[in-house]
Amino acid sequence: MQIYALANQKGGCGKTTTAIHLAAALNARGKRVLLVDLDPQAHATLGVGCFVGHGASVLDVMLGELEVQAAVRSLRPGMDLLPANLTLGDFEEEAVHALHPERALGKALKTAHGAYDFAILDCPPRADGVLTANALRAATHVALVVETGAFALQGALRAAEIFDELLADSARQPVRRVLATMFDRRTRFARDVLVAMHARFGPAMFDTAIRQSVRLREAVAQGTPALFDAPDSRSSHDFLALADEVLLPAAAPVPFLAP
Repeated sequence: MQIYALANQKGGCGKTTTAIHLAAALNARGKRVLLVDLDPQAHATLGVGCFVGHGASVLDVMLGELEVQAAVRSLRPGMDLLPANLTLGDFEEEAVHALHPERALGKALKTAHGAYDFAILDCPPRADGVLTANALRAATHVALVVETGAFALQGALRAAEIFDELLADSARQPVRRVLATMFDRRTRFARDVLVAMHARFGPAMFDTAIRQSVRLREAVAQGTPALFDAPDSRSSHDFLALADEVLLPAAAPVPFLAP
């Protein structure tokens, strides 16, 4: 099972939308996919139309109280959700009393390796917490999700530096990738930002840039990924192209800011 952690140190970059739609696109390509919501705000759970209550969740799995398969919700054949709820924030407090709390998710996901081809982890919008540390430690791939907006490159470089530092002593070094989102090719500014990102991150960049789309925002708000009800839309084609890149052989696991 390949495990993709989608991360940034800030919100508003399209990370949750990307996690939901990449999972749906991989499923459309015939892969068995587990979408894991690691954000205490539970936006990925809401974004696929699931109720955020007090049922089984990723917290129970990380605490070792349930196995993955006992906590998932089926979204469609071959695509499941490991949901979050508002109690996930308690893990930060409980982790203080645990031994190696940053390894909890990786240990839990080992029980699901035979059931899925991919796990897509939607990380919380902060880099220094134990939930993000769990995602990074569990991941085979870490994708830095960056919007092509004002100050995007500066923020991406800082986030890349933070994640490289967090991964420096990890026994398993994940492949690092960078994904441009919210791209408006009509503006010269966005095109210049994208060129600068490719110049700085080089082969770590995905060729696919996810274009800005009202449909994507509406899809998440309505709880139905665009690929489910509008498979021929421009947004769906963007994520199918991204899924095709994800399915290519992996690159070498070098730091984001390798010389």
